[in-house]
Amino acid sequence: MDLLFLALCATALSIERIAYLCIWRRPDIFHRFCGKPLIAAGGEPVEVLQKLFYAFKAIQVSVFIGWFVYFGEGMALAPTGTPLSMTAGGILIITGQILNFSVFYRLGNIGVFYGNKLGHEVSWCEGFPFSVCRHPQYVGALISVWGLFLVMRFPHEDWLVLPLIETLFYALGAHFERS
Repeated sequence: MDLLFLALCATALSIERIAYLCIWRRPDIFHRFCGKPLIAAGGEPVEVLQKLFYAFKAIQVSVFIGWFVYFGEGMALAPTGTPLSMTAGGILIITGQILNFSVFYRLGNIGVFYGNKLGHEVSWCEGFPFSVCRHPQYVGALISVWGLFLVMRFPHEDWLVLPLIETLFYALGAHFERS
């Protein structure tokens, strides 16, 4: 395993979690940041955070594609899983995305993008998917990542490295977002 490449991937993936944690813990600083003329052109803080979300997802997808290319040995974007791992991976991806889309449906953009921390009234939701787990968006993202790597890199020895790193980052994010 190339430790420098691994460190670069882990660092790139950590940017999203660190940013969300900082915004969650210090929304006042994010509000001031969003008041700067160039940033304010992106909209209200919730809208700016939504744009950051898309940038973070682009980074995440780029890291994953980079991983597949680096370890793919000529078959960079071809699935390598077994029929069982590909089926399980597909089920995980679909389940994860159902959780993610359900969070957006239930909370809307204001609720998803920390509206409760950024000056908006957001009702507490206990229905699905929040009836399933405390952090359905994090769980959905994670099981989608695990599913993707089951499809794309299983049974190669590198298949679980990034999913494990993402699991650590999401677990730490969920832990430190308690308030």
